[in-house]
Amino acid sequence: MPILNLLAALAAAATTVSAPSYAVVDKIAGPDGGWDLLGVDPVAHRLYVARSTGVMAVDLTTGQATANLVPAARGHGALPIPGTTRVISTSGGTGTATVFEGATGQVIATLTVGKNPDAVAYDPATQTAWVMNPGSGEISVVDPVAAKVVATVPVSGDLELGAADGAGRMYVNIENKNEVAVIDTKARKLLSRFPLTGCEGPTGIAYSVVDKQIVSACANGVAVVSSPDGRQIASLKVGPRPDGAVYDEARRLAFIPSGGDGTLSVIRLGAKPEVVAVVPTAKGARTVALDPSTGRLYLPSAQYAPPVGTARPAMIPGSFAVLVVAPAAGAQ
Repeated sequence: MPILNLLAALAAAATTVSAPSYAVVDKIAGPDGGWDLLGVDPVAHRLYVARSTGVMAVDLTTGQATANLVPAARGHGALPIPGTTRVISTSGGTGTATVFEGATGQVIATLTVGKNPDAVAYDPATQTAWVMNPGSGEISVVDPVAAKVVATVPVSGDLELGAADGAGRMYVNIENKNEVAVIDTKARKLLSRFPLTGCEGPTGIAYSVVDKQIVSACANGVAVVSSPDGRQIASLKVGPRPDGAVYDEARRLAFIPSGGDGTLSVIRLGAKPEVVAVVPTAKGARTVALDPSTGRLYLPSAQYAPPVGTARPAMIPGSFAVLVVAPAAGAQ
């Protein structure tokens, strides 16, 4: 074999070996019903899933699930607060956010926020939780220790998920404007916006501290990678209708779950962002949470009956489960 061909073959083999390997390794059963966003407490080893009528808690050591640890009315977000034993959840039906003890479900406070509260993002720089209110186009800033709303930041638009850089900036997808809003979390004000070219309906968002890059998941099956100043670095093909995104700092990988085709796109950021793996999951598995201590990912899902006419497909009873996606031993 000519030396150039040999070098090319070795390079291709190295690329194949270094590509991460992920697979669905388990399923955690839960009660029937809708779901939305979720979060992991890596210290307590617990998972919290926002469900239609309450927050479902899962002991990740035993796999035991508690169906309605705290009640919700159209639950959207459930986020453990780092450095505490508390969780904050949102109820779109009542316009409230609930701060509660993660182990027991003891409610500390139920707070009135904006209209149709959805996702919650945590800001390490100010140790506050930011509740996105797409119905009123504003963000409610919550002090989780004092358990009170300390500020309201007007932004406008259908606010989706947010990601903080840890240094006083938060990036929030605006779904109906195909933009990212840049927020100063210390001054609690909107700084700027930048467009996501080629993106329709951005939802999930994640930030890489090491690479200083933002990845936005778009409903039309695109992941847009941007710099903090709004410069578009890459547009990558992912599955349709994602509703979440996470970044694993330890493994330097971003993950975007797509409910439209039941895939999880694994993205390596950096000088040349690229999709390095596509993991089969299940249709409808559109949101995701990461356990940074293990690298495991959790994706709620269910099976659906064939659609009848234009009606929304019905969930098959007993099919709800949280999929557990794990890296291969060498990637952990």
